[in-house]
Amino acid sequence: MHVLLTGGTGLIGRSLCGSLLADDCRVSVLSRRPDRVAALCGAEVRGVGALSELDGDTPDAVVNLAGAPIADGRWTAERKAALWASRVTLTEQLVAWLGELPRKPSVLISGSAVGWYGDTGDATVDETHPARSSYTHTLCDAWETAAQRAAAHGIRVCQVRTGLVLAPGGGFLQKMLPPFRLGLGGPIGPGRQYMPWIHLRDEVGVIRHLLANQQCRGPFNATAPQPVTNREFAKTLGAALNRPALLPLPSLALKLGLGEMAQLLLGGQNAIPRKALESGYTFRFTELETALRDVLDSTH
Repeated sequence: MHVLLTGGTGLIGRSLCGSLLADDCRVSVLSRRPDRVAALCGAEVRGVGALSELDGDTPDAVVNLAGAPIADGRWTAERKAALWASRVTLTEQLVAWLGELPRKPSVLISGSAVGWYGDTGDATVDETHPARSSYTHTLCDAWETAAQRAAAHGIRVCQVRTGLVLAPGGGFLQKMLPPFRLGLGGPIGPGRQYMPWIHLRDEVGVIRHLLANQQCRGPFNATAPQPVTNREFAKTLGAALNRPALLPLPSLALKLGLGEMAQLLLGGQNAIPRKALESGYTFRFTELETALRDVLDSTH
């Protein structure tokens, strides 16, 4: 099977490349730096700087993971434009290209995020739950809608609403570790907001599951079955590091420092992966403590 990835040099993409190569798949990665793809993703992976470079080498499946990091800076107008272009505009261009191919891939797996739901408070949400109005919903909904247009070309489409990915060597956890290792960590704001986490192996596992199962269509939550509150997350991380986790980060300080982007940390989603479970996916990591210890052991 030939799989085309966008965002293949990112945290999830690199791990997915390794998984696909282990199963003797052929992998191409669309990248702004195609010369770096082999070093980052594997010597066997082909890097292309434009879709036209595939030149008739039509992929059997496409996994669209491209997107500038949403938490890497304040949400200025310029930053929001970059987030939109790297998600929505790129996906529109990708789907337009797919529509022109004489032989279509069988499936498009496209990225999204649990931010689609907005801040849902304590309510348990699955893929049938409506969203609350927010910037993240507007962005993710346009992203998902752009991908869904591939269905008009006879392509099966799945959107992966990813939670907070626990991974060694990258992701949000690596930003949290320094203060927690110093015993300076603790809950963010009130600590009641939910953190829908997922281990990197399960993130890749869900994507592989969607690639393989033709009955899977539409949005899927890529989150562990047991989300926790921010306070519970801080307590569990502190225990895994044998450090106290009692120093709260005040909401006001976050709002002053991050502006609108503070909502990412002060809000959350009690999101469960109903469709993944019902379609037969078995999670390797369901308990936060086990997942954290696995990642921390891999970090050393």
